[in-house]
Amino acid sequence: MLIAQVTDIHLGFDPDNPAEFNRKRLDQVLRALNDGPNRPDLLLATGDLTDRGDADSYRRLANAFSQCDFPVWPCMGNHDDRAHFAAHFPHIPQEDGFVHYAIAQDGRRIIMLDTLEPGRHGGAFCERRAQWLAARLDEDSITPTLIVMHHPPVEVGIDWMNTHPEEPWVRRFAATIAGRPNLQAILCGHIHRSAVAPWKGTTIAICSSTAPQLALDLRPMDPDAPDNRPMIVADPPAYALHRWTEEGLITHFETADDHVMLAKFDGSMQLLVRTLMNERP
Repeated sequence: MLIAQVTDIHLGFDPDNPAEFNRKRLDQVLRALNDGPNRPDLLLATGDLTDRGDADSYRRLANAFSQCDFPVWPCMGNHDDRAHFAAHFPHIPQEDGFVHYAIAQDGRRIIMLDTLEPGRHGGAFCERRAQWLAARLDEDSITPTLIVMHHPPVEVGIDWMNTHPEEPWVRRFAATIAGRPNLQAILCGHIHRSAVAPWKGTTIAICSSTAPQLALDLRPMDPDAPDNRPMIVADPPAYALHRWTEEGLITHFETADDHVMLAKFDGSMQLLVRTLMNERP
């Protein structure tokens, strides 16, 4: 199974602009997925789908996703609004006031979580959400499973976007997934950069954004002492491809910019390709 992931679209950052920068970046990624060599079986859109949670941005997001030749499964981020989202994505399940649901496909399972708490930038995972997730994990302890959520429950080293490991929601989430041998990975967004980390016996893979990226600066930050460091940079719009095999998840991070080709598979490269492939059992 090949799973694509986009995240942190922030549609509507430039409201009322039909040529919005963030929409152009999203369309660029979707074209790469539709028309490129790696068309996925499905697309996960992992939160901050819009910038302000307004209804018109969700309408335009639904229009953008309508060009996809594969199913699109979204989840909530801290910039999202559940009610406005539901009005334009009525086919996405909601339960007990949260946008969380499970997808079964090809003998595997993907659990989409809702870590939105209105008015809070960081993540949330209350007792009701923990009970729902525990029930989903308890009902099937065999099928290979991914958890998908906007907020990563791990420190990434970028001070102003870090999650503290002792936050109550992180401890609650860690307790809920403990002892689940069929949990193969956790896919997240929020950081606007690609990162991979081991965590609680599984792996967290964080996807870069289609909107502009965060600058990579791992120095400590003093909120009372602005130091003119870069915070947001206009790197190319990005996405992830997760190749889910019998052995587990292999994640590739890619940008949607044009790449300069330095070699192609023609007669001059045929011997090299044949030699490399013949080395295998």
